[in-house]
Amino acid sequence: MDGASATAGALQTLRGDVVSIVLGTVFLTVGATACVIAAIRGRRGVNILIWWGIFSGMYGLQALGNTQTILTILPRSMLAAAPYVTTAVSYLLLVSALFAWRQLSLSRLRFLVELEILFASAIAVLGIGTFVLGGPADKWIFYNNLLVVLGTPFMLAVVLVPGASRFLVIPLPRVLAAGMLIFAVEVLYTNLGTVLRYRPLPLVDSLAFALLLLSLGYVALEMLFTNERRLLSIETELDTARQIQSSILPASLPKLEKLQIAASYLPMTAVAGDFYQFVRPDNNHLGVLLADVSGHGIPAALISSMIKVAIQSVVVHADDPAQVLGGLNRILCSEARGQFASAAYFWIDIENRHALYSAAGHPPLLCWRDARGEMQRVESNGLLFGVGPDSEYPVCSLHLEPSDRFLLYTDGVTETENAAGEAFGDGQLERVIRNNRLQPAPELSRQVLSELQKWRPAAVTQQDDITLIVVDVL
Repeated sequence: MDGASATAGALQTLRGDVVSIVLGTVFLTVGATACVIAAIRGRRGVNILIWWGIFSGMYGLQALGNTQTILTILPRSMLAAAPYVTTAVSYLLLVSALFAWRQLSLSRLRFLVELEILFASAIAVLGIGTFVLGGPADKWIFYNNLLVVLGTPFMLAVVLVPGASRFLVIPLPRVLAAGMLIFAVEVLYTNLGTVLRYRPLPLVDSLAFALLLLSLGYVALEMLFTNERRLLSIETELDTARQIQSSILPASLPKLEKLQIAASYLPMTAVAGDFYQFVRPDNNHLGVLLADVSGHGIPAALISSMIKVAIQSVVVHADDPAQVLGGLNRILCSEARGQFASAAYFWIDIENRHALYSAAGHPPLLCWRDARGEMQRVESNGLLFGVGPDSEYPVCSLHLEPSDRFLLYTDGVTETENAAGEAFGDGQLERVIRNNRLQPAPELSRQVLSELQKWRPAAVTQQDDITLIVVDVL
């Protein structure tokens, strides 16, 4: 008979606890899921999701910890820790909720929330510390609940008062505002019970929190789908930009009887600011332009597209590097103020075995004289494009000899860094050129890229666009 009574009593207890157990498990699962999603996404702006997850998980632990059924089935080792967990959750629940609010707040509201976090944390330390030292668990809970009662009206004002949304990172959707309103009313009702000495109705807090979670879930899904659509749109635009930029680069390399040319182009991102172009008026003359726009991504790509268009206006002066660079600089200064670019222009007269070179703040032209076995660094620099419309660009004259090799490159080549932060440098580049002096131009180009990849391990991201042009005189 005693066994039957005990079984009946246990069933009665379970019936009374089943709702709390279900809701507590749901809150705990939702909290853990939110934290896992935030960790997986690993992007900026997920802190709100982490703190709401912690808040939800704590709410679930509190609901489960207050059920006799759960306490009955816990192992003895865990049962001893249960009061400490319950006490910690009781005090830290407010702290986690405030941190979540902080992620939504701006300006003075954020300051008030941070001030309340300070007070709530101090009360939590005192409350948990008192219990650990043998005092009552609820000695400081009155002040914790009082802080909730005093702070909740401010949150309600932000939700309800028109124009108060300026204190929030994003305007609250109506669904979320309704859920927060119901939860705030429940918080006031429950916590005033301690202050005014009345007993709140059972399950009111859990049901209100469930409504808040549903509203948060709805808004989270809506924001997720909106962000995914936005990211898809950005990816589509980037793909279009990539195709457009590919179209402004030469589709093929010029083929001349006395020259062999190779070009390597490795952008840092989908679109880049490096640009090169060949000007070929006939079979005996060739102009090579290489430009490096400051910055990266779409803004730099737009400026490089502008340079592509501007070339058409200076092509009549293709045999005069000073005129070419000066004309491009004037156009950039007038049409793209505040934007800067380095550039180099190399004019080759195959018939007369003569070349002209000039640059605008660009790395030097490297010239390997195979007949003499020596490396020359040709520097003939003026100011960067965009500094001033009247910049002048000095020109260097070169005599061409069979087996001469010229390299034009952007600073992404020599500034590539290894794991220790050391740049590849001019010395390494010259070493690769010497070691591959007998290789044809395309093979040298591949070897330079290969050495750069060895120098920069996979764990180190590419820091700049890389462009290299090799011109061999046959």
